[in-house]
Amino acid sequence: MAAFEKINLEKGMYQTGRSLTEILEELDPSENYQGTALEGLDAFSRQLKRFDIKVSGKGSDTIEKFFATSNSAALFPEYVSRAVNAGREEADVLGDVVATVTKIDGMDYRSCTSSLTDDDKSLKRVAEGAFIPVTEIKTNDNLVHLHKRGRMLVASYEALRFQRIDLFTVTLKQIGAYIARSQMADAVDVILNGDGNQNACGSVSPASAGSLSYADLISLWGALSPFEMNTVLASGTAMTALLTMNEMKDALAGLNFQGTGKMITPLGANLIRTTALGGNSIIGLDKNCALEMVVAGDAAVDYDKLIDRQLEKASISCIAGFAKIYNGAAKKLTY
Repeated sequence: MAAFEKINLEKGMYQTGRSLTEILEELDPSENYQGTALEGLDAFSRQLKRFDIKVSGKGSDTIEKFFATSNSAALFPEYVSRAVNAGREEADVLGDVVATVTKIDGMDYRSCTSSLTDDDKSLKRVAEGAFIPVTEIKTNDNLVHLHKRGRMLVASYEALRFQRIDLFTVTLKQIGAYIARSQMADAVDVILNGDGNQNACGSVSPASAGSLSYADLISLWGALSPFEMNTVLASGTAMTALLTMNEMKDALAGLNFQGTGKMITPLGANLIRTTALGGNSIIGLDKNCALEMVVAGDAAVDYDKLIDRQLEKASISCIAGFAKIYNGAAKKLTY
C-alpha cells in the first residue's frame, strides 16, 4: 500500500492559515513520486485518485462520490476552496496592478512607506568624510483596511448529490471570479482615494475637456516620472476612446488585438478595462511601486458544515486589503 493510501483524513486536519493540500504535502511529499506514474500530482490530487474521484473531464463523478466514506468526505472542503481559487486566478488582473502580496495571520497590519521629494530621488556625490543623505522609511499612521468578500452556498446534499462535479465547479469558479472583481474594486478605490494615510491619487488635466487625445496620454506618462507607466486602468467608456484613437489603428496594434485579444496602448503599457472605474477616467501606474496587497489567509471554507451536514449552508470568503507604497506611482486622468 502506497504512503498516500495510509493517511487517515479527518476534518481536524483543517487548520487556520494552512490549506489541507499543504498539510497533506508534509505527510506525503510529492518529491517522493518522481519517476513514478503519480509524478505531477500534488498530495490532494493523489487523495482524489485514492478514492477514485474524478472532478473534471469526461466521466466526471457526481458529488455523492465525495461522501462515500468519512475519509473522502474530508476532501470536499478543499475541493471547494481550490475551485474557488481557480476562478479567482482566471478572472484576476491584480497581478498587473499590485507590486507585492503580503500574507498575515491576523486582522491588523500597518504598512510602511517612504515619502520621497525630488531631491531624494537622486543619489548625489558624497565627499570623503561628508554626511550621507538619508532616505527615511516609516510605518503608516493608519492600519490597512481589510475587507471580507465572500458568498454563502445554500443547497442540500440531496439537491446536489447527482450533479456532476465538473458542473458544480463552474458555479464555484464564478464565485471566485466575483471575489476577484470585488478585490479589484477595492484596489482601485485605494489607488484613487488613498489608504487612509493622506495619500490620495494625483490628477492630470486633459488638453480638452470631454475628449481624449494622444497628447493626454503623453501628459499622463510624463506626470509619473521618475516612475514607469507600465499599466493603464480604464473604464469602459475610456477604453472605447483609447481603442478608437488613430494611434491605436496601426497594423501592429490591429494584428495583436484581432489575433490574440490582447490590447496595447501606443505607450506600451498593459491596458486593463475595469468596471471599478466610472465615467471618462484612466489611471496610469507603475505596477512595481504603486500598491501592496495584504491577504489574511487563503479562501476560507466553512468545512464543518460541508463535512458533517453535507453542504446545506456554507460560507466561502476571502479577506484582503490594499496599501499604497509610493504615492506618486499612480496618476488619474479624467477627460
